[in-house]
Amino acid sequence: MAVDTAREEKALLNVTNRLVDAYGEAHTVERVEAVVGAVRRRFDGHKVREFVPILVERIARRELAPAVANSNIGHVNIEKTSAIPLGDNSNSGEGNLPDTSSRLKALARDKRVLGGVAAAVVLVVVIAVATTGRESNSGPVTAGPAQLTTVRGVVGSEKLGFFEDPKVAEALAKHGVKVEVDPAGSRQIATSVDLGRYDFAFPSSAAAAERIQRQRGVSGKYTPFSSPMAIATFKPIADLLAQAGVVKPGATTTFDVEKYLALAEKGVQWDQLEGNTTYPVRKNVLVSTTDPRTSNSAAMYLAVTAYVANDNTIVRGEKAEDYAVSRISRLFTRQGFTESSSDSPFKEYLAGGMGPTPMVWIYEAQYVDAAAHGQLKPDTVLMYPSPTVLSQHTVVPLNDNGDRIGKLLSTDPELQGLAAEHGFRPSDASLFTKVAADHQVPVIPNLIDVVDAPNYDTLEHLLDGVAKAYN
Repeated sequence: MAVDTAREEKALLNVTNRLVDAYGEAHTVERVEAVVGAVRRRFDGHKVREFVPILVERIARRELAPAVANSNIGHVNIEKTSAIPLGDNSNSGEGNLPDTSSRLKALARDKRVLGGVAAAVVLVVVIAVATTGRESNSGPVTAGPAQLTTVRGVVGSEKLGFFEDPKVAEALAKHGVKVEVDPAGSRQIATSVDLGRYDFAFPSSAAAAERIQRQRGVSGKYTPFSSPMAIATFKPIADLLAQAGVVKPGATTTFDVEKYLALAEKGVQWDQLEGNTTYPVRKNVLVSTTDPRTSNSAAMYLAVTAYVANDNTIVRGEKAEDYAVSRISRLFTRQGFTESSSDSPFKEYLAGGMGPTPMVWIYEAQYVDAAAHGQLKPDTVLMYPSPTVLSQHTVVPLNDNGDRIGKLLSTDPELQGLAAEHGFRPSDASLFTKVAADHQVPVIPNLIDVVDAPNYDTLEHLLDGVAKAYN
């Protein structure tokens, strides 16, 4: 009953908003609200509620519309609606309305309650709702809508836009589910978020997902899409670094991580770059990242730079870990304050320009998504690190409902297509390449210069080593 009441309240709020829009020039908002409230009170005490918002809207429209108010249309005396045998809703359910035919006959018979034209209006509404359950001509009103199962998840912040997309919500609703998500850094999800509140966790890497699986004793997982790591910059910055030998222009722009690491280890500042007249700033040449202690994107940056620092070899063993940390920790500690998740640095890049953020480490999906939504400035550039690493966005189901979401995101064609529209690479690569082509984003369709991230334990040791360097 509480759910039905909430649904009726929401429907009546929508009714009020529509009436304000329709009659705002003739009546004040207070007048419209008063009419809706007065009409609604005429239905107090009736057990069957599914038609109340429809009837309230129809009657309120007649009272508010000048043409109707001055006509001789029969008055609806709702105070006598006890004569209408509405019955109870014991037989109502999804696709099974209460005895509609008997109601229609009763409505047609009861001349004490409905005037001729008003009765016809109500009959049309009831018949339309009972037979189709579709929209009325005054707005989206449905009878007996199917209940959606609410499924809650905690997701990497770069996926928030995907889950907030109305098209995604509609696609999920077709399968009877409504997904509510909270954003968090992927390492936060794996280390400090109370997962007992959620049905699924959706970090942005296989390593974070593995940690969650270990902690929760979960064997299943889904990887509905992936995104390589990339660097977002601006054309003047890319040109400067091309002169320094770090960047290679072309159909797609590549960023040599080994040459960059050599530059950063020397502490080279922007104003020390030869021929720099476009960005003569006294700060270190560094890629801006998130906080490696909380965020997966920074952990992926660590994985790539550690591989290069370890003579282009996957880091294994304590000696290799210590050596890699000694070379790469300054890439983080010299940045100053860093955000806990990837959403904020990219927004700053879009809004602030190259002044505060000349280069930012991102998911490729963020850049493609921004291009698809017209958020990029004319001089923005997408660079692919050489090498890069692939971020596997992994759903860890924490119960049956979470497992349902993992399957849907991985197998439903519509959801896979929507993931591509948000810049992710689903299992069908052609979906992604089409989105990139449509929005003229130069991407590498088939990445080959990709390294494997270290195993779970090694990555944790590297992250711990960098965390100690902050102190």
